[in-house]
Amino acid sequence: MSVSSAIEWTDSTWNPVTGCSKVSPGCKHCYAEVFAERWRGIPGHHFQQGFDLRLWPERLSLPLRWKRPRRIFVNSMSDLFHERIPFAFVQEVFETMERAHWHTFQILTKRSATLAEIAPSLKWPVNVWIGVSIETSSLLGRADHLRSVPASVRFLSLEPLLGPLSQIDLSGIHWVIVGGESGSGARPMQAKWVREIRGKCRKANVAFFFKQWGGVQKKRHGRILDGRTWDEFPQAIGAPSRTRLERFSHTPSRISLLPRQEPSAD
Repeated sequence: MSVSSAIEWTDSTWNPVTGCSKVSPGCKHCYAEVFAERWRGIPGHHFQQGFDLRLWPERLSLPLRWKRPRRIFVNSMSDLFHERIPFAFVQEVFETMERAHWHTFQILTKRSATLAEIAPSLKWPVNVWIGVSIETSSLLGRADHLRSVPASVRFLSLEPLLGPLSQIDLSGIHWVIVGGESGSGARPMQAKWVREIRGKCRKANVAFFFKQWGGVQKKRHGRILDGRTWDEFPQAIGAPSRTRLERFSHTPSRISLLPRQEPSAD
């Protein structure tokens, strides 16, 4: 059984690990923690342990059973590079992703230093994309760690965007996702921050994806920026493609920009 996702930039989620711990300002209102803690103590529930870190080895083979190609967000309810996850388990996750070559796997981490440290010891097949979260200018160093990773696609998730990122360096980056914080206590995002980042992406020929304005009622605010949605995706050369390639432009890093593709049914 696949797990479809409401996250705008992916099709499905795969959680061989659940649970995490806070490491930066963006974690303050973590949606995954809020969701998981609702079920703490309920016998038999997937989140009986709440948001405590847990490995699920029985889930390692799940993507191999999903026959239709899709984008899969790895560990939407955790961080694959959490310090308590054994390296051997991370290797097993990567082995599955390599075997399931018809899918595209999207990994996102806030633990960029750990990523940079162990990346040379991992195999990076073309269908594995790697990203880091950057919420404020004090965390721009995460992009430097990311640039050292030999992945076919490297991306930045600037969500929740909590301040301007005027000094952001997009060299070696293929995709940028921007979004405001949502839910109770959501911190506001300014339109000028988003437009500045979009302008930098246009100049650097980097795919730009605007996820949401956010807010306490995020659906009310939507995801329209200057009269349209911004749903660009990178496509690594040699990666699996589910539809005819629509090339908007090419970059020196061997990517093309693709419009969003709706997930296919099983």
